Amino acid sequence: MRKRDILTPIGITLGFIMIMLAILSKGGTQGIASFLDIASIFVVLGGLTASLLINFKMAQIKLTGKVMKEAFHQKDQGLKELIELFIRLAERARREGILALENEMEDVDDPFIRKGVLLAVDGIEPEVINDIMNAEITAMEERHYKGRVILEKAGEYAPAWGMIGTLVGLVLMLNSLTDPATLGPNMAVALLTTLYGTVMANLVFLPMANKLAAKTEEEMFTKQIIIEGVIGVQSGQNPRILEEKLSAFLPDEVRDETEEEAVFSGESVNEA
Repeated sequence: MRKRDILTPIGITLGFIMIMLAILSKGGTQGIASFLDIASIFVVLGGLTASLLINFKMAQIKLTGKVMKEAFHQKDQGLKELIELFIRLAERARREGILALENEMEDVDDPFIRKGVLLAVDGIEPEVINDIMNAEITAMEERHYKGRVILEKAGEYAPAWGMIGTLVGLVLMLNSLTDPATLGPNMAVALLTTLYGTVMANLVFLPMANKLAAKTEEEMFTKQIIIEGVIGVQSGQNPRILEEKLSAFLPDEVRDETEEEAVFSGESVNEA
């Protein structure tokens, strides 16, 4: 299940607020105008766009908005629920046979789980199932990387174009040395492009790319649990043994919570 990831907008907003507070603390509201320069914005955004057009195919560039949107959403992994699902499948497979699991897949939304279980129902060898599903994980990782690499490259190019804009500004400033009164303002404008490029890279592009990389790792981890569960169900593994095996993938805090629930549940049964 997908839900909004509020940490991404909070982080970006907080970063801009801190920059604004730093400006306001020294220059007041008038200081904000000193940090706005249309020419500097054109240099950074225009140069960044040009570099991305050279570096990538148009099909990839068109996906940039969709890729960035993924940084504002997250999937609820639900590892405990996933393990409970495979325990239920293992119990039914031992009780009614592996073919009975085909009906169970009608209520499962995850296509990766459905694919694995249906391969098991078709009697495919465990090694072949493992190879097929791992190939799908590899393909998913490659797709995610191709989308994420645009943000990574944007994070590399933005500061570089900021520096290019600064160099252009310095050249123009040096050409007007005959008027010393303009040196300070011209230097400030020249440095703005570096500021814009650095902020865009370190507050937007690179953090988003790193978050997407972390999400890909989480999804790959979850899919590895699914593979272990599918193979365990197909091999007729005891549901309790399968539960212990899959529970090893849970984070320590979730595992401790599960054990506590089991203890309390046991106490309730004994009291009854």
